[in-house]
Amino acid sequence: MFRWLTQKRNRRFVERAYMLDVKLRTRQMRAARWRAAGVGLGGLAALGLFVLLFWRGGEWLLNYAAYDNATFAIQRIEVSSDGVISPAVIRRWAMVKPGENLLALDLMRVKRDLELQPPIAFVAVERILPGTLRLFITERQPVAQTIALQPRRGGGVSHVIYDFDPDGYVLQPPDPAWRMTPAPTNETLPLLTGVPLVELQPGRQVELSQIRAALRLLSDLDHSPMAGMVELQSINVAAPEILEATTSQGAQITFSLDQFDLQLRRWREISDQYRQWGKAITSLDLSVSNNLPVRWMAAGGMPPLPHQTAKPVKTKRKNV
Repeated sequence: MFRWLTQKRNRRFVERAYMLDVKLRTRQMRAARWRAAGVGLGGLAALGLFVLLFWRGGEWLLNYAAYDNATFAIQRIEVSSDGVISPAVIRRWAMVKPGENLLALDLMRVKRDLELQPPIAFVAVERILPGTLRLFITERQPVAQTIALQPRRGGGVSHVIYDFDPDGYVLQPPDPAWRMTPAPTNETLPLLTGVPLVELQPGRQVELSQIRAALRLLSDLDHSPMAGMVELQSINVAAPEILEATTSQGAQITFSLDQFDLQLRRWREISDQYRQWGKAITSLDLSVSNNLPVRWMAAGGMPPLPHQTAKPVKTKRKNV
């Protein structure tokens, strides 16, 4: 009996000692975890502080060495253009002032602002350290025009001229104050008639398929067998599937809206044949593929062929 009580007392003491040991080890592990977490948070805070100091220091150094450095102030704005707009106007459109920091200048902003101007097709911008900004300008070249009737505020209507470049962008003739040289007085462009007013939005491309086709026709004509033999004075784009062109001699030529190379080649073949017969074409429908309705008259009754001069090759001019 006494032995059993002694064993029971010893077992309780061992269990109590085990529980105390488990609690002690749990506390030690918890304390170790808190110390590790504190060390980790301290490391992260130190790393963040280092990154902040490095960033701020780098920003200060960049501003001091570059963006606030008077050495990189813009002193010259050079303009190289292939068109007629004066460098002073282009500099004004660029909205860059002499004295601005060249390195801090947003070149994409300058390019975007200039290309928003309807007469300008493409711009390249270049930094020339320490203080020169260079602008390369490609202007839109008009190849046709139309005349629109628009109401005036005080009553009546006015005639407004719109130009078209080969890609179908709508332009208005440059303001005389923008030009480097006066506009030539004998400059004429083929006239597009029947153009809807909704298409005449400067700086935007036309959507009407007949207008786009007419511009392709003018481009293809310059590289066709009829080049140098005829000039198109006007093109009516009002019909939905054809173009009705009038030559400088008064002949009426009808085209379909595609395959201009084939139609122009057929026109040359027919024109050569009728010339051998001593006749001149007054009306020709090239939109019909199976037969060719042709009207003709004696060649002596037609105005003389226009004197074609070689078009000058456009070279880029550098205007500083």
